Amino acid sequence: MPTAQRAPTALLVRRGGERLLFDCAEGTQRQLLTSSIGLVDLREVFLTHFHADHYLGLPGLLKTYDLMERRKPLRVVGPAGLIELFEALRRIFGRLRYEVELVELEPGQGIEHDGFEMLAFGVEHRMRALGYAYVEPQRPGRFDVDAAKGLGITDPHDFGRLQRGETISVNGSEIRPDQVLGDPRQGRKVVITGDTGPCEMTRVAAHAAQLLVHDGTFALEESARATDTGHSVAREAAQLAAEAEVEMLAIVHVSSRYNVSAVLNEAREVFSNTVAPRDFDLVEIPFPERGAPELVQEGAKQRPEPQAEPIPIPGD
Repeated sequence: MPTAQRAPTALLVRRGGERLLFDCAEGTQRQLLTSSIGLVDLREVFLTHFHADHYLGLPGLLKTYDLMERRKPLRVVGPAGLIELFEALRRIFGRLRYEVELVELEPGQGIEHDGFEMLAFGVEHRMRALGYAYVEPQRPGRFDVDAAKGLGITDPHDFGRLQRGETISVNGSEIRPDQVLGDPRQGRKVVITGDTGPCEMTRVAAHAAQLLVHDGTFALEESARATDTGHSVAREAAQLAAEAEVEMLAIVHVSSRYNVSAVLNEAREVFSNTVAPRDFDLVEIPFPERGAPELVQEGAKQRPEPQAEPIPIPGD
């Protein structure tokens, strides 16, 4: 529940021009307006499940977009039951002048985007619930300009064709991509569980992720209550993170009965690189070869919306 310092569940992923909202609790649009991000023109909202503390902010957000004369369609994604939920919510937000596309996903299904895929996986809660894995594909290895020139390649268009995996012909000789490209580079993976107990599907989905955002509702002393309510003890989330070999664990949904630092310390005894983001904290996630994830306190208040990512050039 909300407190004077903490709002209920909502998480925003920013990637280039993409803005993806995961869950939309009461007050989410106010939180966005309080941040340096502002009320962004979202294209997709992903709901993990249909407990009220994860969707009560959605009717107000939809109506605000209508008042702003939005015309672009909005996609809302969630587990089975999403369409039925919206039939009830329409009594609240009424008629909208833009299209809302409703997509119900089953575990194992996903949605392709330009440069990444959003995959759904099943988690263990008191109702049907999904976690989501943001997964980028492998990228080509670094382009060796000197090696390319040594093979007689001078046309920049040929550089691009080789980077795209094409074989080209130069002076009657075939040049393969592996002759000028280094080893493939891993893309990024971010896994968001929503409310859940620790489960095998999360461990599999989160393997080698840069960031795992996991339910950490309870302290160790209330393990039985965590099991009964379909939530996790923060220490259990940390054990799962260690087994999944993730780089950073962010525990969220910590019960307001606790001092967050106490729950965080329990988790860090098992997995040292555990954080408990406060409202408006930001986690920056570079490509794996460029460094590790970093928690920036109040980063979503201090840093304006980033500009679009530059177009990569050969040798970048």
